[in-house]
Amino acid sequence: MNPFTVRLFRYHPEHDDQPWSQDVEVDGSFRNRMVLDVLEHLKTRDTTLVFRRSCREGVCGSDGLNINGRNALGCITPVEEALGNKDLLEIRPLPGMPVIRDLVVDQSLFFEQYKRIQPWLINNKPAPGIERLQSPEDRAKLDGLYECILCACCSSACPSWWWNPEKYIGPSGLLQAHRFLQDSRDTATAERLEKLQDPFSVFRCRGIGNCTAYCPKGLNPMKAIGRIKEMLFREGV
Repeated sequence: MNPFTVRLFRYHPEHDDQPWSQDVEVDGSFRNRMVLDVLEHLKTRDTTLVFRRSCREGVCGSDGLNINGRNALGCITPVEEALGNKDLLEIRPLPGMPVIRDLVVDQSLFFEQYKRIQPWLINNKPAPGIERLQSPEDRAKLDGLYECILCACCSSACPSWWWNPEKYIGPSGLLQAHRFLQDSRDTATAERLEKLQDPFSVFRCRGIGNCTAYCPKGLNPMKAIGRIKEMLFREGV
């Protein structure tokens, strides 16, 4: 197989005044592997390269990257698919977040927004002797919501989040908010909706759809945001 070029975003704030690009030729055999395999191979050639990774199975969400212009998980993105009809694989950090070094971004604000939606069950009723049960129908309402792995691929692809990251919760956080609004075991629906009634937390969404297009788990944050808006409208917002 023909070799291809990997173009890496490089930036070490202690040494570099500006980010720079590094082009490296990679053996064509890596076309049949994942993008993360390429990065790990390049790490053996240049130990100064920095990126995040953990489970390698699309579960932990650690290695969210911008790969040839699309946000994705490096561990489950085939090189051949990312290349398309090109021989250039450009790997950059997720957009819309400060770069700490090379491909690693500062996700502090992303997780602050996640914390805002109180991502835990709220139920002040005395705990039963066993787990709180749900009907199969109620449990099914969580499908397509609970699978979010907080990789930030959706939020970092959202222009509304780029413009208002301190006020707009963003698609990932709102998908999680809808997950708890839908949970029959949670008794704080009114309180949760009240905290979302300002003009920014939910209503900065402009329906662009990047969040759904780039979710590596095939989830639909834009649909979840629409459902939250419907609930808020029913509450008279």
